[in-house]
Order: sequence, then C-alpha cells, then structure tokens
Amino acid sequence: MLAHTQTTKTISLENYGIRNATVHYQLSPEELHYDTLEHGLGTETNSGALAINTGAFTGRSPKDRFIVKDEITRDKVWWGDINIPFDAAKFDKLYDKVANYLSDKEIYTRDAYACAEEKYRLNIRVVNEYPWSNMFAYNMFLRPEEKELENFKEEWLILNAPGFEANPEVDGTRQENFAILNFSKKIALIGGTGYTGEIKKGIFSALNFILPVDKNTLPMHCSANVGEDGDTAIFFGLSGTGKTTLSADPDRKLIGDDEHGWTKENTIFNFEGGCYAKVINLTEENEPDIYRAIKPGAILENVILDDDGNVDFSDTSITQNTRVSYPIHHIDNIKVPSVGENPKNIFFLTADAFGVLPPISKLTPGQAAYHFISGYTAKVAGTEAGIDEPVPSFSACFGAPFMPLHPTRYAEMLSAKMKEAGVNVWLINTGWTGGPYGTGSRMKLKYTRAMISAALNGELKDAEFSTHNMFGLQMPLNCPNVPAEVLNPRNTWKDTAAYDKKAGELANSFKKNFEKFEAYANDEIMAGGPTSS
Repeated sequence: MLAHTQTTKTISLENYGIRNATVHYQLSPEELHYDTLEHGLGTETNSGALAINTGAFTGRSPKDRFIVKDEITRDKVWWGDINIPFDAAKFDKLYDKVANYLSDKEIYTRDAYACAEEKYRLNIRVVNEYPWSNMFAYNMFLRPEEKELENFKEEWLILNAPGFEANPEVDGTRQENFAILNFSKKIALIGGTGYTGEIKKGIFSALNFILPVDKNTLPMHCSANVGEDGDTAIFFGLSGTGKTTLSADPDRKLIGDDEHGWTKENTIFNFEGGCYAKVINLTEENEPDIYRAIKPGAILENVILDDDGNVDFSDTSITQNTRVSYPIHHIDNIKVPSVGENPKNIFFLTADAFGVLPPISKLTPGQAAYHFISGYTAKVAGTEAGIDEPVPSFSACFGAPFMPLHPTRYAEMLSAKMKEAGVNVWLINTGWTGGPYGTGSRMKLKYTRAMISAALNGELKDAEFSTHNMFGLQMPLNCPNVPAEVLNPRNTWKDTAAYDKKAGELANSFKKNFEKFEAYANDEIMAGGPTSS
C-alpha cells in the first residue's frame, strides 16, 4: 500500500452542527482498513484487500436522488424523474437531523478534491459514519499533499450517514434513504444507504452542473486514456457497457475511468483519484489491470468469500453489482497528472440487449449527436435497485442519472468540441450478437478490444464500409483479428427475418424516445437517426 504521512492537523465538526464527536481526521488507508476490521465492519481477503457489505442497498437508488430547488437551480436544472426537486426548508431540517445523529459518535473526516486540472479544482470535505466509507473517499477523490492541508478550505461538504433513516412523511423523502444536492449551501447529504457509489456520484453530479454553467467546460460520464503519440481516446458508456474494462489498455496510459471534463483550453482532465469497477466474473486473464489492483488499499463490495478469504467473483448471491474501489496508482500504466490533450477518437459504448446494433460502426457528426442524446444501452442487473435483469433503456448523454441540465446543453457542447477537434466517433456494441438477450451471446471481449485497437491505430481509415439498412450506420467489411461475419449483426442471426423484425422494433424505440428532443434538434441531428423501421 502506498505510504501515507499522517497529518498533525485536527479539526472540529461543531460548525456543521455535529457536537461532541470523536473525529478521526485524514486517517491513512491502513488505519481505516484496521478500524473497519476492529469494529467488525469488514473482512480481509487473501489478497490483503478489504471486503465490506453495503447493506440493503447494493446499487444506486435513482428515485431517491434529489436536488434542492432554489434560486440557483430553479431555471437551469432539467426537472423530472431524474432530477427530482426537494424543498429547501425540508433540507435544512433533515440536515439538522443527520448532524444530530452523527453527534456523540466516532466520525471519520477527510479533506480531498476533485478535478486533476488545477484551474478547475474543487475542494471537498467528507464526513463519514463508517471508516470504510472514508477509505472509499480516499480511493476515489484526489489526495492533497500534507502542505495543502494546512490552510485547506472546502468548497463542498459531503455528509454521509448510512445508519440514519429518514421519516418520509415528515422529511419529504420517498423512503428512508436519500441523496440530496444543495447548490446554494454546497452540501451533498446522504443517508439510509451504505452504497459507496452515492458518495462519488453526489459530487460528480454537482460538477456536471458547475462546470458547464460556471466554467464553460463539458463534463462527461466517460473514461479516457492516451497513446504513446499523445492521442487521447474517450469512452462513453453506462455501468456494464465495458467502459472501465476497455479503457484499461496495457498499450495506453489511463487518464481516468468514469468522469472527465473537456475544457475550453482543449484539455481532458479526470475528476477522480481512483477507479470504481464492476468485478462480476472478474478474471486475471480478461481484466489483468483490475484484477491486480485488488490488493491492500482496495475495497471489495458485496462479494462472497470462502473460509480462506478467497473471493468467488462468479457468486452474485448478494448482487450482480459487485464492485471494487482502489486509488488510481494501483494501476501501473497511468497518466500523471490525470490530464490529456484533445482526443482523436470517441467511442460510444452500448450493451444492446436486442442484438441489433453492429459491434463497431463509424458515425457522421449528425449520427454522433443523435446517439449521444439518445444514450441507448441496457440497464445491467444490479446496478440499480429493482433491476433484476437487463432492461433496454435510453439514458441521455450516456449518463442522464448524473446530469442536472437538459441533455441538449451537453450535446451542443460536445458537438462543437467534436467539430473543433476533428475527432472520429465510433459506436461500439458490447452487448449481444446472434440474437437478443436470452438467445444470442455477449460479444467476445477480445473482438471488441481488437475493433477498438484498429480504430485507434488508424487501421480502419481506408476500410470499406457497408450501410446498415435501418440505422444508416457505416459498418466496416473487415477488421484485423475479427471474423468478418461478426461485423454485420444481421449475418449472425440464424433467422434474418427475425433480425429485421427486431431491428425495426429497436428503430421505432429510438424514434419514440427522441420525440422529446425533436424541438431542440437541428436537421443534421434528426438525419442521424434510424433511416427506416
């Protein structure tokens, strides 16, 4: 584990309304690991990693995510099922309840920051009920140097109390758990859920508002890496589409695996200081970087161990959304600092549960904007409460759950950036081939890697393409290290008539979903949709 110099600074939480707490400030990962074991809140695996159980919630709970509606947010936030308004007065009362709950307790506090580009840095103070939640914050946020802590002043506060349960009738929540952003007070308030992903997603949702509104910077739910020649690649995609896996490329340096900003100076910077990867069916052969990162300092969530401390990555008896968090320096091949130059290639990753979309296709600018706004994928089992099997879904900008503004705001910024940088944009289907979910099979990872490598290396620059009969997508006829018959999805189905029927259904789903965006979309974007159905 990376050595950590303990700060001598101490802090009080009285000004946050937390009284008489025993405050553990800026503990090292080693100390937090030890405290977790001492309190009976976790187990050590045979690799030296910490294994914990997040409790009733093993994934995000989107219906319990709120934004306080006030002068800052009222006219800017895209209100609806994703961004649910919360009353400011009720927030204040609930905050006081949480602060009172944390009083007289043993509390773990950490100063950290988000955004690797100094100019865009956001200082954060995290207050956690549990030591392993604080260790997660160490892993996932960027870590200040000792000297930076002396005069550290947070801009945002995260209050995280998994053991506190709200009273919906009184507190204004839907149920006992909640994650609420208050932009006026710059507070992320989380209670009733131990799922650590709420901690990182809270602050990153805040940045997805702050960066475009105040900093003229495009926030992106994406991973990014950089090649030897300095070419940056960006990977958009929701959980389960392969974003983390595919950006961990031994031939390229990782910038980050989940959240980035694209600045007006045309740099790409990582929001985070770590990685939060799914570990379902994890093997060293398929995902060596992630597998080897699971060592002292890493936190495994909701995995099953045998009596000897060995992890069974195939066991999903708790959840399919088994996870690991680790600081980015657990990956050997990383970019330091986590900043890259203008990208040359952008990949939209989708897990098509229908088995319709090609495994790789090249997009025109209009198609790129259309598919970005659409954000088609399948919700993968376990990543959200109540999802037990993959469900075809549209998530605007490949990250609607974390985007407070209207999707067209982000799409317009992306479109302008794409044209300015002259990037190639590719749609990659990491989902099903040879039939829909339940009939076909998942696209082989080695084929997907080969297709992405070919795009990155310029090997598809002069390739011949055919046009998809319903979606108008440009599909290469050949790709190094990929069987030609895989490249056209229609050829992988035994019954081509059944394929055409399913493709028509999906094309109609795209069109129906896009109806709510038509008023904002120009002719070029509208022409990027399905050509027939």
